[in-house]
Amino acid sequence: MIEISDLSKNYGTKQALQHLTLQIKPGEIFGFLGHNGAGKSTTIKNLVSIIEPTSGSITVDGLDLAEHRQEIKQKIAYVPDTPDIFLQLTAMEYWNLLSSAYELAEKDVQARRNKLVALFNMAEHVDETMASFSHGMRQKAVLIGALLSDPDIWILDEPMQGLDPQAAYDLKQLMKAHAQKGKTVIFSTHNLDTAQQLCDELAILKTGKLIYNGSVQDLLAQHAGKSLEEIYLEMAGRQGDSHLVDDIEGDTHE
Repeated sequence: MIEISDLSKNYGTKQALQHLTLQIKPGEIFGFLGHNGAGKSTTIKNLVSIIEPTSGSITVDGLDLAEHRQEIKQKIAYVPDTPDIFLQLTAMEYWNLLSSAYELAEKDVQARRNKLVALFNMAEHVDETMASFSHGMRQKAVLIGALLSDPDIWILDEPMQGLDPQAAYDLKQLMKAHAQKGKTVIFSTHNLDTAQQLCDELAILKTGKLIYNGSVQDLLAQHAGKSLEEIYLEMAGRQGDSHLVDDIEGDTHE
């Protein structure tokens, strides 16, 4: 169980996250939705200890993150919102670096690494540098590295971004299988179809505030006859400003 209690994060005078409180249970896929700047990545970076909150707390399986940071990190696989990291390394060097960081013996990690490499069609690229990869290939390499240790909690920030359809499908299947084993999957996305397909629970953020927390089914039931896209845009989008599109299109034809 992950418990986020009254979590806030300020960057100077900007409030990126405001009094966020929610629970994320094991055995479920939990999704964060929100426009750019809504607070999704800020929440995730707090969860993985990249940044520290201005106030509030996070506990993981009863352990306070601020007091048990290293122990909790060992339980987490993290995929950042950009895969442009360690570009001077080959893919294999990058995976070996992560294996060392997690103190994984080669004999223990080799079989899982080989399966992930085969799944994401990276076998021919293991000795190429990350700098030479396309965005999608870097994303695959980062995903493989994050999942090597097979930790209980997966925290994935826009994990489908740049993936080809096959890789995106395979990742979704991995996420489902991990949750079915009673483990936890947390991810952020802008893709509402993906959220509807995968999420057991949703948190929708708007300008750093939580505006919905519950299941997709409950959200749809509360707004009968509307699609998830329509509901989301009413809650988080520009309400009443749809004429702006017509104004722009009108300008282009003048």
